[in-house]
Amino acid sequence: MMDDELPESVKKCLDILEENAEILANIELDLESEKEDELTPNMELHHLYDMTEDVTESAKLKRAESNLVRRQAEDSF
Repeated sequence: MMDDELPESVKKCLDILEENAEILANIELDLESEKEDELTPNMELHHLYDMTEDVTESAKLKRAESNLVRRQAEDSF
């Protein structure tokens, strides 16, 4: 392989990696969502409120992680 071919090969690998990382992140989110969808009967109102806050914080963290990975992938080009 010639040195001038390396950047194009690396770019293709990064494209594939970025695409697969996004797919894996979506699968992970789907699996986590399934776990969170389980209902617990007879919960108190304050427990529901706490769970809502936890889900909101979790979603914000996952979105921030996804944005960070996307920015890092863009910066590597």
